[in-house]
Amino acid sequence: MLILFYFHSGFVQKKPSFETEQKAFPRVAKAFLEKEASIVEVLAKHEIKRNDLEILVRVFKKEETFEIWARAKNAPGMVLLKEYDICSSSGRLGPKRKQGDGQVPEGFYHVDYFNPNSHFHLSFGLNYPNASDRILGEKGNLGSAIMIHGACVTIGCIPMTDEIIKEIYVLGVLAKSAGQAKIPVYIFPVRMEKTDLVELSEERRSYRQHLPFWKNLKTGYDLFEKNKAPVSFSVNAEGRYVFKP
Repeated sequence: MLILFYFHSGFVQKKPSFETEQKAFPRVAKAFLEKEASIVEVLAKHEIKRNDLEILVRVFKKEETFEIWARAKNAPGMVLLKEYDICSSSGRLGPKRKQGDGQVPEGFYHVDYFNPNSHFHLSFGLNYPNASDRILGEKGNLGSAIMIHGACVTIGCIPMTDEIIKEIYVLGVLAKSAGQAKIPVYIFPVRMEKTDLVELSEERRSYRQHLPFWKNLKTGYDLFEKNKAPVSFSVNAEGRYVFKP
């Protein structure tokens, strides 16, 4: 792990950890006070130390389910650590393709910022629009600010109760403080191992256009199901995810 130092008046001062920086915010400090002990206990059951933590999120829109997977750094596979109900939803099944459509995105994302002073208690921002969205969505009108947040209200985000977002936020802070640069967030229309995508596409006329995209997502979905590890991918010129086995 890279350690940065500040030099001042002849003294060497270690840069505060991300956890320490975040705990300077009252809501985060309160979340740690309330949730840290139980989270560390759950991690210990899976032989994961707090300073060796990596996490991954999966979201299922139809089932309104939010999963957190975890492992110790460099472990071969992840375990399902927590599963929560998403407390509200907007839009229909299918990806987000433009601003104002009310859709929750679908695809392979990561957390790109933490907001300890969110209007929605605590929140994480996602890297929407990603490379695929920028190719397949409405050019110049894609929208932004897709978050995982508290307050249980939403138009296109992933809302949780305040009590649950405290747990998720603490886990995110611990993982980032342990050195995880990117926390993957995979958002799927349904649990794909249990759903016939052709039949799903026939439930609504508007779903038919999404079938090729959903089949593309399923390739990455199946890789995670097989390996229980973050998937490696790129995006081609057509906006399709290209996964590395």
